[in-house]
Amino acid sequence: MNELWPWMLLAGLGAFHGLNPAMGWLFAVALGVHRQSSAAVVQAVPAIALGHAVSIALVAGTLLAAGLFVNQDGLRTAAGGGLIAWAIWHHFFGHRRRVRIGMRTGLAGLAFWSFLMATAHGAGLMILPALMPLCLTESPLREVGGDGSAAMAIAAVGVHTLAMLAATSIVALAVYRWVGLGILRSAWINTDLVWTLVLLGTGAVLLIV
Repeated sequence: MNELWPWMLLAGLGAFHGLNPAMGWLFAVALGVHRQSSAAVVQAVPAIALGHAVSIALVAGTLLAAGLFVNQDGLRTAAGGGLIAWAIWHHFFGHRRRVRIGMRTGLAGLAFWSFLMATAHGAGLMILPALMPLCLTESPLREVGGDGSAAMAIAAVGVHTLAMLAATSIVALAVYRWVGLGILRSAWINTDLVWTLVLLGTGAVLLIV
């Protein structure tokens, strides 16, 4: 069970990211409505997931590089403090600048938008509690040969992205085909506040555990 929890956390956070409209499903639905095509929704989701994955991979790569020079305790403390600082910044200043990508954007523009949104929201930082035990400690992949930490990081990004892709696809298609955008007026949840609290929580976990 101890070996599974980082993967379960990665998948859970992937689903959580996919459910957040700021991570892309709302944009995919808007494109479908604008172009009067469910195919536009289906085509948008993989591009959104790709941009998200690149942002996550950037954080994972930085973690691996930092792990070569900083001991794990120091890295965990720095990551925890960084997460809490990012949460505070996101809560007070995260809305001041908007990423402006129009309805006529192509898939490359959509992927770039997704990368910027995931990075600005600290999506990669949020999964550090799951990445650190996988990438900075001894793992079975290290024994296979080659760079086990890099292989583990790639696998972690893949698991997280697949869960995010699945959640985004389900929500975007459900809202476009059956639920409708009216749900945003009647059952809106302040996902930004929830996101900030999760950032604070993951930062606290790294500092305490």
